[in-house]
Amino acid sequence: MQKSIKCLFAVSLLALLAACGGANNAGDVEEFVVINPIPVTIEPVFTGKYN
Repeated sequence: MQKSIKCLFAVSLLALLAACGGANNAGDVEEFVVINPIPVTIEPVFTGKYN
């Protein structure tokens, strides 16, 4: 009885490792692109009023 429990535990452990091992791929890296937003306000233009 003891030997069959150990075999069952070993098989279930191998199945767990096989199922979880495929989720860690190095090729599945997400890349993010950051775009600078356009400024909301317009900078004041020099008109020569206060010289």
